[in-house]
Amino acid sequence: MEDERRWEELEVDCLVNIFGRVGMESLLLDVPFVCKSWYRATLNPSCWQYLKFPDDLISDCTCSFDLGDPHWGTLIQRFIDEYRLDESRFSVTAFVKFIISRSKGKAIYLRLSPSASEDVLKYAADECPALKFLALPCRLVNRKSSIIGKWTNLEYLVLGSSYNLENFLGQISIHCKNLCLLNVANANIGKDKAMAIVSLLPKLKQLILKNAIIDRGALVTLLQGCNELERLDVSNCIGFDEGDEEIAKLASHIANFSSGGSTLFDYDDYDDGHISHDEMVYGYGSD
Repeated sequence: MEDERRWEELEVDCLVNIFGRVGMESLLLDVPFVCKSWYRATLNPSCWQYLKFPDDLISDCTCSFDLGDPHWGTLIQRFIDEYRLDESRFSVTAFVKFIISRSKGKAIYLRLSPSASEDVLKYAADECPALKFLALPCRLVNRKSSIIGKWTNLEYLVLGSSYNLENFLGQISIHCKNLCLLNVANANIGKDKAMAIVSLLPKLKQLILKNAIIDRGALVTLLQGCNELERLDVSNCIGFDEGDEEIAKLASHIANFSSGGSTLFDYDDYDDGHISHDEMVYGYGSD
């Protein structure tokens, strides 16, 4: 038993590799309290390369809040309780910035919560220059599009709406040369937006427009103009029929083409509840 190696004696590199996979809440509120060596390992920026903020974070407000209020996320509740903070002075924006700062510029994945502020977005642009994956909720998509140009290494972009899409794509075409996947939630794609995708992202490999309102002519434009697409997901859309033979023929060059559930008209106004929360806010669900 004397030769048995203890967990706290594992090399730092090994610990960092493990802790980088446990998730934000455990990394912040569980792992550091096991032992001193584990706490020191959690301070390594490599543990914070994947920043996936929970959906239940809410924005700052001037009024006091009740920790029992279900609108407050469990992460914040636990953080305030664990560190015995004064909830009346707690700032969600400062909390998010604190977590982002842990990465010290090494973050490659950032998924902001639906209520994230523009101040947080600006901070992330300065502190996370190496991002490869970025998911922005609709409230931030509707703000400044020029900030996207700061992420020159970006490969995967998820937008919570198609508002201001042309401006986003203009910035991407100039600054984000490595972008290979675009995922847009709540999209309303007409001829202008389709032409913008074709002309500004000619080398795009994956385009996800699930649950979108998409004009049939706009879809034809995408199929004819995006010659390097390997995946196009237009499932459960309104504006064309999933059995459209011409669409199927135009999409024959795309290895992974999905159009199941799409209809020419909105017959049920989405009353069947098939759109998940993540798809409504970000554009991706379980896949």
